[in-house]
Amino acid sequence: MYMNPNDSIKNRQKTLNQRYKELMEQAYNFRQTDAELSDLSEFRAMKLLNKLNALRYFSKNNPVKY
Repeated sequence: MYMNPNDSIKNRQKTLNQRYKELMEQAYNFRQTDAELSDLSEFRAMKLLNKLNALRYFSKNNPVKY
C-alpha cells in the first residue's frame, strides 16, 4: 500500500511531537533531583524540535493539528 508523502510527514510529526512532550516533561521532573538528566532530556527535546520545524517546513501547506 502506497502512503501519501503528506500523510507520512504528518505521522512523523505526530510521533516526534509526542516524544518531544515526553522529554520536556521528563526534564521538568528531573529539574529538582538531577540537573544533569534534566539538561540531557531538554537537549534531546531541542533536537526533536529542530526536526519538527524541518517537517513543518515541508508540510506548511498541510498543517498538522495536535
